[in-house]
Amino acid sequence: MPKYHDELDAVLRALADPTRRAVVERLAKSPAVVSELAEPYPMSLPSFMQHLRVLEDAGLVTSEKHGRVRTVSLRPGALDVLHLWLGEQRTPAEHQADRLGIHLTRTTEIKES
Repeated sequence: MPKYHDELDAVLRALADPTRRAVVERLAKSPAVVSELAEPYPMSLPSFMQHLRVLEDAGLVTSEKHGRVRTVSLRPGALDVLHLWLGEQRTPAEHQADRLGIHLTRTTEIKES
């Protein structure tokens, strides 16, 4: 298991919810105030704030409060752990596919001979 598995688990748990994924997608465009982020969702502000807390605890977003306005931003590099893990998974799968392709090519060549 990768040494960063705790961070990866937190990111995957946070992104398991469609509301939180949508918030991350929105924040990828630019930072936003909480009221603007919460507007499209049919839930109370305290419920929406729980979603933001999960994202913040996972290290995906940061927030700053200026007066009464809280602005939320996607943390730079927040998804790097996910990208790294996916890259590690892709490599073994690609090697298996390459070996299968070689095997199928050889099998076809033998049958055609």
